[in-house]
Amino acid sequence: MSDSNYFNELNKIDVNDKIEKKNNLTYLSWAWAWAEVKKRHQFANYKIYEREDGRIYWDDGRTAWVKTGVIIEFGNFSIEHIEYLPVMDFRNTSIPVEKITSFDVNKAIQRSLTKAVARHGLGLYIYAGEDLPDAENKQPDPKYASMEQVHELYNLEVDVGALMEHYKIESELEIPLKIYKEQVAFKKAGK
Repeated sequence: MSDSNYFNELNKIDVNDKIEKKNNLTYLSWAWAWAEVKKRHQFANYKIYEREDGRIYWDDGRTAWVKTGVIIEFGNFSIEHIEYLPVMDFRNTSIPVEKITSFDVNKAIQRSLTKAVARHGLGLYIYAGEDLPDAENKQPDPKYASMEQVHELYNLEVDVGALMEHYKIESELEIPLKIYKEQVAFKKAGK
């Protein structure tokens, strides 16, 4: 690993020449994304979560979703980012559960893994609707914690998932800067 912060290392990679556009949406090849992670982090791994009955998707009786995780180990730490993704058709509309095929589930798993990789930095800007990777002169939105600050919370062993659930925050990109600063202060004060 060339950077002491693995997120920064992956986030610096320009993926623009590896993306595809379909129906006004941007996609990154899961195989390319996984290869880039493995080149830099040979012990990285992924999980496709299963229900107790062995099924690899969940449903609410109407639609379905998959759950995947990507684990990257660095130093004495490992971080898993979990992604839930609906099983969707070519228009990115949820497929009714009675019409889902194994092919639909497989596509959702691969897309979900790519999004979980992005949470580690690689191609994250695609999901933020940005066209280019972070430029040094780009100013972050001062209302929200940056991804680097979110990773600092993980490094300080803040339970980010519980924090997001408590404040009803849907995305790590939506953690208010004020909450980030409070959590850092609590951890540094030993609370």
